[in-house]
Amino acid sequence: MDIENKINESIKDSMKSKDTIRLESLRAIKSAILLEKTKTGAKDQVEDEIILKILQKMVKQRNDSAKIYIEQEREELAGIEISQAKIISEFLPEQLSESELSEIIDSVIKDLKAESMKDMGKVMSNVNIKVSGKAEGRVIAEMIKNKLMN
Repeated sequence: MDIENKINESIKDSMKSKDTIRLESLRAIKSAILLEKTKTGAKDQVEDEIILKILQKMVKQRNDSAKIYIEQEREELAGIEISQAKIISEFLPEQLSESELSEIIDSVIKDLKAESMKDMGKVMSNVNIKVSGKAEGRVIAEMIKNKLMN
């Protein structure tokens, strides 16, 4: 079952159980997918890789909002954002540990014979292909940068 179908099933279950926060989160996902479908030149079906990128972006947005709410001492709003981020994260693949990600980056650097920051783009694109949604882009970029600078 693809991600979109899982989301639709979860929406039905949430409606039955009257779980409003979960339902709101799932509807936000569905809305983002529909927006992707209606883009000019988009296909009828959105690929799972694109959906994963959308989900990662949504989780990041929720976490950033929660951080801002916490700074403003608005814990009730931060709690909602954190809950939504957790619900959206359920549809993402298991995230790689730092050591697993480090091994993948090392192997890509070795394969490409990357030596300096000039090679960062090539390394980054290859690592993104290998991890496909299992690690946050910011974390990947930071690790690559540290490894290429040393």
